[in-house]
Amino acid sequence: MNDYPRTNRLMKRGAEFLGSEYAIMCGAMSWVSERNLVAAISNAGGFGVIACGAMTPELLDTEIAETKKRTDKPFGVNLITMHPALFDLIAVCERHGVGHIVLAGGIPPKGSVEAIKGGKNPAKVIVFAPTLALAKKLLRSGGDALVIEGMEAGGHIGPVSTSVLAQEMLPELAEDHVVFVAGGIGRGQAIAGYLEMGAAGVQLGTRFSCATESIAHPDFKKAYFRANARDAVASVQLDPRLPVIPVRALKNKGSEAFTDKQREVAGTLDREEIAMAEAQLQIEHYWAGALRRAVIDGDVENGSLMAGQSVGMLKEEEPVTDIMAKLMEQSESALSRR
Repeated sequence: MNDYPRTNRLMKRGAEFLGSEYAIMCGAMSWVSERNLVAAISNAGGFGVIACGAMTPELLDTEIAETKKRTDKPFGVNLITMHPALFDLIAVCERHGVGHIVLAGGIPPKGSVEAIKGGKNPAKVIVFAPTLALAKKLLRSGGDALVIEGMEAGGHIGPVSTSVLAQEMLPELAEDHVVFVAGGIGRGQAIAGYLEMGAAGVQLGTRFSCATESIAHPDFKKAYFRANARDAVASVQLDPRLPVIPVRALKNKGSEAFTDKQREVAGTLDREEIAMAEAQLQIEHYWAGALRRAVIDGDVENGSLMAGQSVGMLKEEEPVTDIMAKLMEQSESALSRR
């Protein structure tokens, strides 16, 4: 039995939904949220989530199998709604009996939620929504839980801060739905605050990205440890025709290269050489490649250092078990002082 009674009481609904000890999800970070980190988080009482990203069904099949070798605890899989093989990826998750699928990157295409929930091994569906109206629609359409993620987060972001989204959505949704809060959370004191507001749990990405179990390159981790909150900046959309979702990352040469990439893609649109859908896909492929260069190859100058603004709180590499214990202790201490 642990020593976090107040936090556990407020997390009870979220933990029961996830099947984990604590209602702390790890955000799906491409190249980072893989078998080793996912298993470590689930083994430490949290809920790891595999970042499928641009994986093929074959690669995802291997990743799930390897994660299951490392943990017997529940974990989820994050699928991008625009993935051309989305239904094949859902089938892979179904074969492995994955209990939770997180749908990210846009409104789920027709039939996808039904495919997740209607197989021999039906899974629970977790959705993202940047507005209250869309949140209600997705929950009516089969979403079992919701993640509200503010602009302080790393990677693809929306335009509204976590604190504002929480104030807008939790009073409306938290009583009847399981809602997780994400974006800029680096310490347990913030977790306590969102739990008191009605959240069933939280999601953190940046806080876990430099864990000992993370396969991220040592130079990638060092760049995080040197960074301040203000170093994690959002990309700028150059062309209004090209619906580029802003990405928050540490500023480097790779950030400037993305500006050039947008100009290049916009030019092909001007010349009518590609369709809009292909233009968007090119942008997504750019981010996947740039992120790999930073995370796996350690090219912190030209790769993408996606990071949330909580990056300024990261100063050293720590085992996942220590990170989880610190978060829970900080939350419990904050609630005890109320």
